[in-house]
Amino acid sequence: MNRTPAETALNKAMIRWSLSRATLLEETPTSWVFKVEQDGREAAVLKQLKPDVADDEELRGSALLAWYAGQGAATVFDAADGIVFMEWLDGGTLGDAVRAARDDEATIALASLVSELHQPREAYPPPLQPLRFRFKALFDMKGNIWPQMSRDLLARSVGIAHKLFDKPAPSVPLHGDLHHDNVIASRRCWLADVPKGLIGDPVYEVAVAFGNPRGASKLFADPERVARRADIFAERLGYNRKRILGYAAAHCALSICWAIEDGDRSSIGPSLDVLPLLLAAYDAA
Repeated sequence: MNRTPAETALNKAMIRWSLSRATLLEETPTSWVFKVEQDGREAAVLKQLKPDVADDEELRGSALLAWYAGQGAATVFDAADGIVFMEWLDGGTLGDAVRAARDDEATIALASLVSELHQPREAYPPPLQPLRFRFKALFDMKGNIWPQMSRDLLARSVGIAHKLFDKPAPSVPLHGDLHHDNVIASRRCWLADVPKGLIGDPVYEVAVAFGNPRGASKLFADPERVARRADIFAERLGYNRKRILGYAAAHCALSICWAIEDGDRSSIGPSLDVLPLLLAAYDAA
């Protein structure tokens, strides 16, 4: 029976790394993710980019994950021919902790992970997307496309984003999507997975957390919880509290812009609920 090019590439990867028992875990628009066994013993993961998919985000993310070298992130063992061979993570996520009413614990763990990911490394980082370019959808969004009652929120968020980027700041490699369900327990510790591969202001790294995790919108749309998360990040990481809240608000508006661009207006409700709280917290900081 003739194999497809993708099946042939997977078979070669299995032989190259002495793997067995490939089980498809997930198919995304750009890749397939398989659980495999190493020499019949420990589990591992193969992430295979689909043929003819030149997804810069996937490539940047895989390169950054390899650059982390297992420090604060899932270990990449090797990569070849569009397939990444990496560590299997089978624990719960920080999102599970939040949904179990342990948000402070999860926020502290997330702050510790940010500190670990941002540690200097000897190796030069791979090519990464500048953070300002990540915000293109926000800067380009026309006000009349937003829900009418929320257009002032867009204008405020754009203004804050410009202020953040106009002020000089350090530039470090960024995971770029460090929300609670992208942080998974392992036998080693909490580890990040699925990075976006950005570079820019380290304070941005905690912004995504303010609108996450999934299934906890009543919690993260609570003014007291917004303030508490900002306090923990500021205390644990030494970041300016107002800047933390500024990035949180700007990213929240950005996520709404992405959803509108994708034609998915039904998903923007939780973000529209939390954005006014983030803007108010920013003003008060």
